[in-house]
Amino acid sequence: MSQDAQQTMTGTMDVPEADRLDEARLTEWMDANVEGFAGPLTLRKFKGGQSNPTYRVDTEHQSYVLRRKPFGKLLPSAHAVDREYRAMAALHPQGFPVPKPYGLCEDDDVIGSMFFIMGMADGRSLWNGTLPDYQPKDRGEIYAAMTDTLAHLHRFDPEAIGLGDHGKPGNYCERQISRWTKQYKLSETETIEKMDRMMAWLAETVPEQRGYSIVHGDYRIDNMIFHKSENHVIALLDWELSTLGDPIADLSYYLMSWITPPEGRNGIAGLDLKELGIPDIEQTIARYSQQSGITDIPDMDWYFAYNLFRMAAILQGIKKRVIDGTASSKHAKGMAERVPGLVEAGWQFALKAGIE
Repeated sequence: MSQDAQQTMTGTMDVPEADRLDEARLTEWMDANVEGFAGPLTLRKFKGGQSNPTYRVDTEHQSYVLRRKPFGKLLPSAHAVDREYRAMAALHPQGFPVPKPYGLCEDDDVIGSMFFIMGMADGRSLWNGTLPDYQPKDRGEIYAAMTDTLAHLHRFDPEAIGLGDHGKPGNYCERQISRWTKQYKLSETETIEKMDRMMAWLAETVPEQRGYSIVHGDYRIDNMIFHKSENHVIALLDWELSTLGDPIADLSYYLMSWITPPEGRNGIAGLDLKELGIPDIEQTIARYSQQSGITDIPDMDWYFAYNLFRMAAILQGIKKRVIDGTASSKHAKGMAERVPGLVEAGWQFALKAGIE
């Protein structure tokens, strides 16, 4: 059995005491709001999901996924499970690969925080971007599927599918820099001079936005479920950071895999991609451009610095929750320790892009 298949089958655990839910209240809510639901239910918690705790909900005839905000005090606008739900609810009827949305509960009194219920995507979770258990042909098809799915997302007219109010279409990177600078400062635990300088430089050098689309905001291989036996995406997950904005920012985040050293997750930098059957970064950009119709694609150094800053800010929020004792995943501490390395990597791309 492959490593990825093993992770799919062993990806849940008993619900820890701190994450227990009122199963009677949840059953009552699902009975009233989830079409076709029939209890009783059992709960297990997914081992990932350090941002928004995620549970597997099983009944005799069907399985669901519950995703909720963390308990306790949260940063403003963080953990937007309602945003996740609304994005999927708009995209699912369009045939875009997202789980089926069943219902959103905005009443904290049911289980202690806002949550939503979606369908279980029954397929493969691929956690390692090097795809060690696959042949070159399969690797090439999987990467092509990821690139095509991103291009498909960026072709939608947000207004036409009911997402015209999912964000402001203009000044996306400027708004993201402002947002994550504020979030970083709210969760700051120590002063990192290069982070401060990089945040100021990014705010002063934002490139002109070339268009707007729905952006996912966290587009990488471990946020997708692939078909069990075919190399295509059946579900793109984790829409918490989705909004309207610059598709180039989304593309550049996806391309981060090509500049990230292999770390057992999405990184593939420094490998013999031709031998592995994985397209290189230029081939990936060319395919994305052809599939999306977006042809004016700029140099990526500024965008790589921007994405590394953003990732550092997100992980700093996790670091603060580790310190406060509210982080959900057992992997959260390790992720939090990556902040200085992300800042240094971002600084190197900022130097290439012209920071002084």
